[in-house]
Amino acid sequence: MKTSPLFRPTEFIHGADYNPEQWAKFPGIWDTDMRLLNEANLNSVSLGIFSWAELEPEEGIYRFEWMDEIIDRLEANGQKFFLATPSGAKPNWMALKYPEIRRVGEDERRRLQGLRHNHCLTSPIYREKVREMNTLLAKRYGHRRHLLAWHISNEYGGNCYCDLCKADFRLWLKERYQTLEGLNDAWWSRFWSHTYTDWAQIDRIDEGIHAMLVDWRRFMTAQVATFIRNEAAPLREISPQVPTTINMMGGYDQYDYNALAKEIDFISWDSYPVWHGQAGEVTPHWHNGMWTTFYHDQFRSMKPDEPMLLIETTPSQVNWAGASPLKRPGMHRTACLLAVSRGSEGVCYFQFRSSQGSSEKYHGTVVSHDGRNDTRVFRDVQDLGTLFQKIQPVIGSLPKSQVAVLHDFQNRWAIHHMQFVVNQAKNYVGTCVDHYDPFWARGIGMDVPDQSVDFNRYRIVVAPMLHMLLPGTAERLIAYVENGGILVTTYMTGYVNESDLCFLGGFPGPLRELLGVRIEETDALPPFRKVFVSGVAGNSLKLTGQWEARDVCEILHAESAEVLATYASEFYAGTPVITRKVTGKGVAYHIGARMDASFLDTFTSTILSEAGIAPLLGGTLPVGVTAQTRIDPEGKTWMFLMNFNETDATVSLGDGKWQDVEANSPLNENVDLPAFSTRIFFRER
Repeated sequence: MKTSPLFRPTEFIHGADYNPEQWAKFPGIWDTDMRLLNEANLNSVSLGIFSWAELEPEEGIYRFEWMDEIIDRLEANGQKFFLATPSGAKPNWMALKYPEIRRVGEDERRRLQGLRHNHCLTSPIYREKVREMNTLLAKRYGHRRHLLAWHISNEYGGNCYCDLCKADFRLWLKERYQTLEGLNDAWWSRFWSHTYTDWAQIDRIDEGIHAMLVDWRRFMTAQVATFIRNEAAPLREISPQVPTTINMMGGYDQYDYNALAKEIDFISWDSYPVWHGQAGEVTPHWHNGMWTTFYHDQFRSMKPDEPMLLIETTPSQVNWAGASPLKRPGMHRTACLLAVSRGSEGVCYFQFRSSQGSSEKYHGTVVSHDGRNDTRVFRDVQDLGTLFQKIQPVIGSLPKSQVAVLHDFQNRWAIHHMQFVVNQAKNYVGTCVDHYDPFWARGIGMDVPDQSVDFNRYRIVVAPMLHMLLPGTAERLIAYVENGGILVTTYMTGYVNESDLCFLGGFPGPLRELLGVRIEETDALPPFRKVFVSGVAGNSLKLTGQWEARDVCEILHAESAEVLATYASEFYAGTPVITRKVTGKGVAYHIGARMDASFLDTFTSTILSEAGIAPLLGGTLPVGVTAQTRIDPEGKTWMFLMNFNETDATVSLGDGKWQDVEANSPLNENVDLPAFSTRIFFRER
């Protein structure tokens, strides 16, 4: 579905989820909230996310007066607002009167009312109830002058296995495969005698048929997409000038978010990294910063030419992790500016005022149970709002990336379900981040798109573990390299097609000629076994030294590729592991083993040089420090220099003619960055 570029903020959005209905019986709280919103430098709120029971306490009995009053107060107070559709949490009366709208689990038992997101996405009754409510909301509020956007539902998630969903799944399969013969061929269901001879036999999700598991997730994604369309239809009809969004979740993989992005006008997501560590964590703290940057880039890449919004985070600490440390001084500012540096047009919090009861009463908020405005958290929020005023020119700009690290949900599902030689160490997303890391460490901005992207947007495309090649991907990658692109692939690339059927004739399937290699076997390495890799003397990339391979090693043959490095140990010592092949104007690299960070750093430096991409500040930054940029409409470059370490760092700016946005003083070549801090610089065109 084609959407319109409606989301164009003129100032940074600084807001919070606001649930005034929780405080309707507390005289004076609404008045106090209006004052505190302004004192916190918050210019917007999100309303109505879990308000259905207050808006419609009985079927057909509507109470919008409290919402009218709140919106009037907000507009008079200077705040704008996102208005949510309340479908994420249906009221009790509805669940009891219409039991079919409650989800059924894999155990085929209908769930009792409780928690949230406990509705069937297929149910015609629930879809109609949602459409009725959204129509009323659009008619009543769709033309309010301070309405920023429609916040559709809340964190869509989960699956339903009821008869309605199974029936729709069969219809979806009939449309996809046309005949049972086509389905049986695609699913390889003759294995274990699982051949289907009637559509009605498809009545449960068979874990032994991996193509079925992938198709089920595709189907559930399609159900969410049509559910969003159903929600959005009256909103777009009645208030076509108001953009729509859904809040997505970092790390969530039950749906293909790239597909859902097509249903909305702009991307927003909820970021809840647990800063400062969990019990038993062994990775350094700065890894949290890198992983969070990865997710910002992943979501922004779903609509790379449109603004995005960090629509939920906490100004303090979460309440659901194993341990939830307080944010150390500077961390709130740095976490929020990280989002801005990667394209967010603001920051919003969950929630404004702490709930007095229920499951999220201890989740960090702007105003805690004491109601005070002289707390450290409140001051952090105030200060960020003040800073946003100083960097207003950044609004309307977008990060521009010459490098893409692919992450693909359908490929992720296939890897998750496959039974392979490295079942305990597949680590698809972690591998994507491993390849992302050395670019991040140099301040190289990246996109994280799926395999449907136009590869020609980029000088370098890194495709870690691209196990499943969807139709057309191989052909587009071949054309990309022929036209001058630099492609990097890894082990477990080009093994299966979109139906999870292995390519015949050898791996990496249709990429075999492009990469110039053939995979014969794959070795799995237990943690105690080390395999070393050495650069081949005189190789064209000048890779020298020895590195360690871990977890997985492909034994491959270089059919038409140059061998850059070979294994130096094990029975396959001397066989190729890193290769390079020139095709047309471009080049394709294959990394046949999971290599250590030292190799990836060296390799990344080399291909950046080959691509003519210079690190922002001339080289690798101190460990745990990154620099991210946006270029404003006037051509000015804004740099966000961030330290995610628990210790101070010093960074050389070279002769880049940078000016400090806040200090208003001449810069020395070396810049001091305290722990968890961010400094913002700009330079003219």
